Amino acid sequence: MAYYLKKTKLKGRTYLSIDESFYSHEKHGTAHKCFKSLGSVETWIEKGLPDPIAHFQKEVDSLNMEKAQAGVPKISQISPLLFLGYFPLKALLEKMHIQKYVDYFKLTNDFSFDLYELLSSLIFARAVHPCSKYKTFHEVLPNLYGSIHFSYDQLLHGLAFLGNDYEKFIEIFTVQTNAFFKPDTSKTYFDCTNFYFEIDREDDFRKKGPSKENKKEPIVGLGLLLDSNQIPIGMKMYPGNESEKPLLRDVIDQLKAQHNITGKTVHVADKGLNCAKNIASSKKNGDGYLFSKSVKSLPKTEKTWVLLEEGFMDVRNKEGTLLYRYKSCVDSFPYKVEHEGREHVIKLREKRLLTYNPSLAAKKKYEINRMVEKARTLTASQAKRTEYGEAGKYVKFTDRSGKKASVSMNREAIDQDLKFAGYNLLVTSETEMKDSDIYNTYHNLWRIEESFKIMKSDLDARPVFLQKEETIKGHFLICYLTVLLERLFQFKILENEYSTSEIFDFIRDFKVVKGENKYINTTKSTNFIYELSRKLKLPLTNYYLTETQIKSILNHRF
Repeated sequence: MAYYLKKTKLKGRTYLSIDESFYSHEKHGTAHKCFKSLGSVETWIEKGLPDPIAHFQKEVDSLNMEKAQAGVPKISQISPLLFLGYFPLKALLEKMHIQKYVDYFKLTNDFSFDLYELLSSLIFARAVHPCSKYKTFHEVLPNLYGSIHFSYDQLLHGLAFLGNDYEKFIEIFTVQTNAFFKPDTSKTYFDCTNFYFEIDREDDFRKKGPSKENKKEPIVGLGLLLDSNQIPIGMKMYPGNESEKPLLRDVIDQLKAQHNITGKTVHVADKGLNCAKNIASSKKNGDGYLFSKSVKSLPKTEKTWVLLEEGFMDVRNKEGTLLYRYKSCVDSFPYKVEHEGREHVIKLREKRLLTYNPSLAAKKKYEINRMVEKARTLTASQAKRTEYGEAGKYVKFTDRSGKKASVSMNREAIDQDLKFAGYNLLVTSETEMKDSDIYNTYHNLWRIEESFKIMKSDLDARPVFLQKEETIKGHFLICYLTVLLERLFQFKILENEYSTSEIFDFIRDFKVVKGENKYINTTKSTNFIYELSRKLKLPLTNYYLTETQIKSILNHRF
């Protein structure tokens, strides 16, 4: 990867060596080896070399320059296979004049590479074939049309620069998105997730904390702010050990201020991220919330309302099969909030929508009965407390004065879970919202979460085998910008006529092979390609493509 001058202190003397860092497939990360031993600084000074460190640093710089020049792929090294599916993303970057604003960084930074070329190339590579940075450089970038003009070391250096100021680059894209596509920010949505890293030790950024995927490895947190169409308009990263509940309000406020969002932000989330402080803070700031609430944790009077048959409306399909039932109410509900060390009870006016799903009820009851049976079996065999796992909630452990605890089935817990199986309660500050809109907004949480899904699966944002905080942030910046451009293409160019999966299938699959005189389009024919070809008036369905036609595709303008 790169050469560097290593200094080691031993018995009062400073020993120098030129070491080389390189990517280790075994460690899935950076490793180091000695390239050249140089002896001690003191010995060199005695030999008449006044500044050995500066002297050998020049040798290191020379070695890195030679390596950089050797690392730039030559035309002869480029595979005949070419990825072309990224051209809509390229067209969007050019439409929004992103290069103009990225190039301003050249005025205050002495880059030995083109920062915009590096940024755009990494976006395109992430879209067409997500993989490690090492594979990206050696296997994907050479298969984009044209050659790249930066080395692998420069790629990592550039990625670190992007990550160090990732919020500035997000701001560039947000401002230009506003200028050309006018996102609807009258109502925005916020959600968060985290990514785990396959490392054993924590560092200042990757910390062990509550993982969405129940992983024990260190994680980093990521919050997304999206417009009414769930187009990303802001991202914030934070250490994984920071609890999301108290952090949410700060992240939302920062993102709204940074991107000049004045409309209401509705925090849509599952039951894991709601708390009284966040709810009260949202109301105070003129924002709103919509989340699910555990029916089992409700006060007795509200549980009674849940189980009352009165007031339910049925929703059925065309065949008459019951899909779900619902009823709602608007009232003031108490919340306990801590202020200046004292607990206060405040009342907030909310709308609550209760739904009952028979198919979900059947599924839940099956799971409950399965765990109950497991608990009975373990109880009969006098199993240890640690062996029960989740089934432990259906038994009672009674301590017998220092002796072995007695175990009995918790009938009350079993009955309660069976009784409330299939019920879900949605709570919102938006009291004027129609019941159907509340239901659809919450169940469209998948669209918000889809942005995370794109990062985690479509863009393979994890596992990440990068070491430095700046390069990790740079990596997620690339993922975020790729999601943003895909979303703009989906909603603003294609007017939401096609799904995310259809679009990414096209971006990945549309490639050609260079023949003797022409390019051969090996892409599988789909309705999407035919419709896109017709809409953009491009020869996407041709078997043979000339150099001129390839350029017309890659230079297409929206």
